[in-house]
Amino acid sequence: MQVSSLNEVKIYSLSAGRSLPEWLSDRKKRALQKKNVDVRRRIELIQDFDMPTVSTKIKVSRDGQYIMAAGTYKPRIRCFDTYQLSLKFERCLDSEVVTFDILSDDYSKIVFLQCDRYVEFHSQHGRYYRTRIPKFGRDFSYHYPSCDLYFVGASAEVYRLNLEQGRYLNSLQTDASENNVCDINPIHCLFATGTAEGKVECWDPRTRNRVGVLDCALSSVTADTEIDGLPSISALKFNGALNMAVGTSTGQVLLYDLRSSNPLIVKDHQYGLPIKSIQFQDPLDLIISADSRIIKMWNKDTGKIFTSMEPEHDINDVCLYPNSGMLLTANEDPKMNIYYIPVLGPAPRWCSFLDNLTEELEENPESTVYDDYKFVTRRDLENLGLAHLIGSPLLRAYMHGFFMDIRLYHKVKMMVNPFAYEEYRKEKIRQKIEETRAQRVQLKKLPKVNKELALKLIEEEEEQQPTRKKKQKNLPNILTDDRFKVMFENPDFQVDEKSEEFRLLNPLVSKISEKRKKKLKILEQQEAQEQEEEEEP
Repeated sequence: MQVSSLNEVKIYSLSAGRSLPEWLSDRKKRALQKKNVDVRRRIELIQDFDMPTVSTKIKVSRDGQYIMAAGTYKPRIRCFDTYQLSLKFERCLDSEVVTFDILSDDYSKIVFLQCDRYVEFHSQHGRYYRTRIPKFGRDFSYHYPSCDLYFVGASAEVYRLNLEQGRYLNSLQTDASENNVCDINPIHCLFATGTAEGKVECWDPRTRNRVGVLDCALSSVTADTEIDGLPSISALKFNGALNMAVGTSTGQVLLYDLRSSNPLIVKDHQYGLPIKSIQFQDPLDLIISADSRIIKMWNKDTGKIFTSMEPEHDINDVCLYPNSGMLLTANEDPKMNIYYIPVLGPAPRWCSFLDNLTEELEENPESTVYDDYKFVTRRDLENLGLAHLIGSPLLRAYMHGFFMDIRLYHKVKMMVNPFAYEEYRKEKIRQKIEETRAQRVQLKKLPKVNKELALKLIEEEEEQQPTRKKKQKNLPNILTDDRFKVMFENPDFQVDEKSEEFRLLNPLVSKISEKRKKKLKILEQQEAQEQEEEEEP
């Protein structure tokens, strides 16, 4: 289990770690767990929570007991029972699933929209019915009061299939060339569809009339944004009776109040990738938006970032487990990710032990995700000759620099400056010798660094001693004060008298300073003679 932290928000990745192959016997699995520490420490929250190749969509049933995921290859649907923490059933399909929806509280009524224009209805036993829509579909929504399914896709029409009568009804005619996404408000049942031209059309299902149009493409372009083409709508989600969030193909998220045509806030993901999913987290007033690269959580009132996550593989879908802090993602990878964020809410009932586990981890903190990485700036990379690696997987962009593997950093450092260790070793030996010399009985000598400054301070102190009154407190001596000790030991603090700054501060060289320099030469000659006498035996 990996733990990362951003803005002091702990994120626990429960699916991190090695997964064991299915073909291994139980005996070999137990032996591997004894040998390998990583395998022993991993948390397998739900058994076999993965797909053969890629997972595309993931949803949770309304009763919270079942998690359903669609993926490939071969096209299939998997249902996981959270009460048993294992796979309940798996069904293979004829073609890939574009999207699906669970109509009942459990898994007994499911609708699949497939890439070959087919719509499949499944019940508990398996496939119940199969029909076809006229054009390729991209999304659909279910209108509960009238039992209508609204399909949008590569057409200007919105197809309506009534499940009570079992037939198609008159379709809705939009002004768009194509429709990408759609959603129905759960409170007043307003139907909204996002178009390829960057507009959102709202329809009233009772009268089958359009009641409003929002131009999101125009509102998403601000002074700071740079876009290559016309933004189309790629995600759409209602929250409550009045709020609606819209995601564009250029990476912006717009939050609307249905009473206004102007967005309340525009949030840019800064990656230029289409927004894949939008979720609302009402207890903390957060919006969870995701593109294929990053999941961002931000405040819907201020737009301030709460936290963010960057998985290793591209994201296809995000699902927030209801009334909890658990987040599920479908990725371009066999393994589906499970994240637990305690700040968002408690762990679900079926894995309540996670709360105790995270509390223990907080009491005994371990190494974080970035402990094996070195943070380097762009200038550091240029000095090391690694500027060509920017944009490659070896460097991970973060704030004003990059994270790189600490082993690679040390290896390159040794190649660039092979004698760095020898210099460091000599410096350490010199410091040790100086420490041992300091312990001996010494005569009063001038320091090795800033000798002239030290001589000046000694002369000033000698001059002040006869004039100082008895009642006056003794002022601290800079030479003996530990706070200024480094100034007379470290060569980096040597005063450069030839520098421009020194000349500006000391424009006239007095006769006193010339006398002091002569005195310094005499003292240095005496020190050299003493050293020769010491070295002779």
